Amino acid sequence: MPPSHASTSDSKPAASSGGVQSLERAFDLLERMADAGGEVGLSELSASSGLPLPTIHRLMRTLVICGYVRQQPNRRYALGPRLIRLGESASRLLGTWARPYLARLVEETGETANMALLDGDEIVYVAQVPSKHSMRMFTEVGRRVLPHSTGVGKALLAHTPPEEVRALLARTGMPAATDKTIITPDGFLEALEQVRRVGYAVDDNEQEVGVRCLAVSVPDSPTSAAISISGPAGRVTEAATERIVPILQQAAKELSDALASSGTTG
Repeated sequence: MPPSHASTSDSKPAASSGGVQSLERAFDLLERMADAGGEVGLSELSASSGLPLPTIHRLMRTLVICGYVRQQPNRRYALGPRLIRLGESASRLLGTWARPYLARLVEETGETANMALLDGDEIVYVAQVPSKHSMRMFTEVGRRVLPHSTGVGKALLAHTPPEEVRALLARTGMPAATDKTIITPDGFLEALEQVRRVGYAVDDNEQEVGVRCLAVSVPDSPTSAAISISGPAGRVTEAATERIVPILQQAAKELSDALASSGTTG
């Protein structure tokens, strides 16, 4: 998917990409709004996009009529509720697109493979391919958990500013799922530093006793996503970790490449 800053200006015709210029601009404005936290003013959009105010006003008026943008009482514009339906459908499809990569992870590691997204303050599992072992981990697709006790949660929050992580933890609390669950913000921030240092996250009996999980984020995903493998602690050992992590990282890269090219046509 194109980055939000790859917008077209008034001087660049959309014919160069074979697209419809007004649609390209409208979607670019929506992405810029998302990057800005969901609410912006017209002058901010004009400054960041390079488009003239009359053009932006016309596009925003259309998006308001369609329900994808709302105009606030302070005259600023916010992302609208109709985008929620699109996002929910796209999230379900993201899990479908990931399944072939998860299936290959199962073949190469022998353990259950998962995909999870950060949805608000929670982690939601959107896809899973189970291990073929008789003793295997199972997480119901659609299940929601708190980030502090999961490998995918650590992977997804590893590059979030510390003050935002602390604010999230203050909202969710840090209940202990096991006696190994991290239950302090400082401890969790130390774990995130470890993720940044080694390039992967570990849930070591923190969500469920006897279960270890290894997770990595999907780089450049259109929404924050992570993939993981989980299995009995007796199989997902330190020695197994050295073998599994490169496989996980390669799968995440290939999935990222596939998502980036999914919207292109020949």
